[in-house]
Amino acid sequence: MFERVLIANRGEIAVRIIKACQELGVHSIAIHSDVDAEAPHVLLADEAHSLGGTTPLESYLDTEKILGIAKETGTQAIHPGYGFVSENAAFAKAVEDAGMTFIGPPSNAIESMGSKIEAKTIMEKAGVPVIPGYHGKEQKVDQLVARAEDVGYPLMVKASAGGGGKGMRIVRTEDELVDALEGARRESESAFGDGTLFLERYLENPRHIEIQVLADNHGRTIHLFERECSIQRRHQKIVEETPSVVLTDETRAAMGDAAVKAAEAVGYRNAGTVEFMWEDGEYYFLEMNTRLQVEHAITEEVTGIDIVKWQLRIASGDKLTIDTETVKQTGHAIECRIYAEDPGQDFIPSSGVIQMLKLPDGLRVRHDSGIETGSEVSSYYDPMIAKLIVSGEDRDDAIRKMCWALNNYVAIGIKTNIPFLKAILEHPAFVDGDTTNRFIEKYMEDWQPQAEPPMEALIAAALHDMRGFISPAATTGEVSMGSDPYSPWKTLTSWRSSGGD
Repeated sequence: MFERVLIANRGEIAVRIIKACQELGVHSIAIHSDVDAEAPHVLLADEAHSLGGTTPLESYLDTEKILGIAKETGTQAIHPGYGFVSENAAFAKAVEDAGMTFIGPPSNAIESMGSKIEAKTIMEKAGVPVIPGYHGKEQKVDQLVARAEDVGYPLMVKASAGGGGKGMRIVRTEDELVDALEGARRESESAFGDGTLFLERYLENPRHIEIQVLADNHGRTIHLFERECSIQRRHQKIVEETPSVVLTDETRAAMGDAAVKAAEAVGYRNAGTVEFMWEDGEYYFLEMNTRLQVEHAITEEVTGIDIVKWQLRIASGDKLTIDTETVKQTGHAIECRIYAEDPGQDFIPSSGVIQMLKLPDGLRVRHDSGIETGSEVSSYYDPMIAKLIVSGEDRDDAIRKMCWALNNYVAIGIKTNIPFLKAILEHPAFVDGDTTNRFIEKYMEDWQPQAEPPMEALIAAALHDMRGFISPAATTGEVSMGSDPYSPWKTLTSWRSSGGD
């Protein structure tokens, strides 16, 4: 096992990796921007060093600075987490060339899977089902228009280097195609510096199901079952769960085998995720995420496997001592991503200082976070600030527990998406398992948050609650709405911190 590992990330994932390192007796080295000088991951690590700067380009994306600190500190391995440099093949190669270990796949595997066109070509050759479409080299508009006739309508225009919904267009008729191609190309060139496009059949009501894989350096690859990540807003996942409500044992096994085959086809090592689209019993390869996934925690909860520790063990040369046949899924787990954003203002990012943070505490309730009371949420970074994970005996139990946990999650000083998450979990369609990619547009398009109580009322009620005089409260905006009939939250129209009427 390594003696010294540098974590090239920030926030909740940096905290998660640091804890795994420390549990294994590995010296953890954190890096930080000027904004994050007092962040929880910096204070938790065994050692921390400044990158300087405020923006990602000046700090967490600066390869030269990161490698400089790694060399100065005697780092043996670098864990990239997710985001930032985690899927940057050039960074992984630079780490390898510097004589250190990149805790992830080989740089050539990242490069192969970084191009969606190349990835789909590799999968087709390996016998992994892919969505019918055109993934060729012809890129002129008239050539793509001709290819679209073979694909059929409706179809998707997608950027080969895309992600997060950028460079993506739904096209229902031929009349819309040229504008969609030109718009997607402009957006892709701006976001990724690459305007290469491909076409594929548009699935009207699919589910997004991914398979977790682990591969060691001794020729062994396994999978740890599926996660369903269909609840998405603007192509960003916000609620994930496992196991999926629609997979039969037969389909689950077939998708797991296909994921292993996909990983082996690119010589994959370490932890990764093979993503599929599922519709009407059929599944198709979507892409491979060559890194740890945000939602890895729910797999850990139902399997008991610590994926981050296995990343460290595999990278240090250990053989996998687990296999799919002996690992079992137990119970049901759900994850909600907590974003600092304002649901009342079209989910624009929210920044500021967290004046009070009070978390739900219960059996099999987990909070992966890089925030605490007093933390500053900066506008420079991704607005996801934490993940709330619960596990139950079955899906109904997990849903009830998550609703309770969201009701008892207090974050004062910033806006969050907690009211939106709670509305999703309580929706009858979610409870019934109708959790396709169209869920938000189908059931939540007209959702609006309720009016928020005054800030002074929020703070006073939360302080009063924390003294144990009333049961945990919840908000309609920055905190959540509890069930206590005597809670001041029930009468906030007349209640003030200086006394009621």
